Amino acid sequence: MLNQQTLNNFELLKLHGMAKNYREQLTTPTLQALSFDERLGLMLDRELIERENKKSQRLLNNAKLQYPAHLEDIDYSSTRRLDRQLISNLYGCGWIERNQNIFITGATGTGKSWLACAFGSQACRQGFSVSFKRASKLYEELHIAMGDGSLPRYRSALAKVRLLIIDDFGLAPIEPTIGYTLLDIVDTRMQAGSLIITSQLSSDHWYGLFSETTLAEAILDRIVHQAHQIQLAGESMRKSVDSNK
Repeated sequence: MLNQQTLNNFELLKLHGMAKNYREQLTTPTLQALSFDERLGLMLDRELIERENKKSQRLLNNAKLQYPAHLEDIDYSSTRRLDRQLISNLYGCGWIERNQNIFITGATGTGKSWLACAFGSQACRQGFSVSFKRASKLYEELHIAMGDGSLPRYRSALAKVRLLIIDDFGLAPIEPTIGYTLLDIVDTRMQAGSLIITSQLSSDHWYGLFSETTLAEAILDRIVHQAHQIQLAGESMRKSVDSNK
């Protein structure tokens, strides 16, 4: 009776991890033989793990990543020319804590979006909020926000995200109105967050995307000087997938 009341109290207090471990202790003689402090420590450890897992899953759901990718699954084939040491240095997400950025460039199909999602997934696992946006979708949402008067709220929402991923940047020229709003977004991120940008174009070719040189320089100056650059090479990975079917 007392055991059931303890379980009920755990659930009432929403200590679900502790409740699960307590149930295990009740049915495992080796656990019952442990001291009170050891058993309490096990329950607290399970509660922390449960909460961290729930937070990570919630962050992943909110991120809306295009691919369920993980850094542990990276293909380091020699043709891709990926720097293992650089990836290892970025694994712990210290670059986000320092408000740094990542540029991933390469030809179509080389895995830029997948790699960006892998970094995004790792950020969620480390407790950072993430938002994945294709560049065309971001511009569309900015247009809508400008039209219905919700732009301040939209920019505020983006500013609260620690990592903003902009995928397929540079596929089309950027309208001046979008460009200046993009500058505001980037300017805010330099103080409170990080960016991952994927593009088929290297950053020195981004100037041609903007109608005004000063606008291009203002945006690039804010993000290029504190960015880790990853250049992907090799043939399209989509061809490899198709050939294996």
